[in-house]
Amino acid sequence: MELDEDKIDDAALALLYLTLHDTFRAWKQLDWEITDRLFEKGLIHDPKGKAKSVCFTEKGLAKSEELLNKLFAK
Repeated sequence: MELDEDKIDDAALALLYLTLHDTFRAWKQLDWEITDRLFEKGLIHDPKGKAKSVCFTEKGLAKSEELLNKLFAK
């Protein structure tokens, strides 16, 4: 599958905006409220802890692949 990198870049930029602080700075990761909601929906395992990564549930992995194709395939 060929991906539209411009769409991916636009989505990443929009997600960075969700963590905007100090006028023009943004955190490099997703807002914790987002990961909490994904956990509540059963799409990832509990994101709390020291790990810098999250683990998909089976449902979340399937949905993430579906959305990648839907939103970013050329």
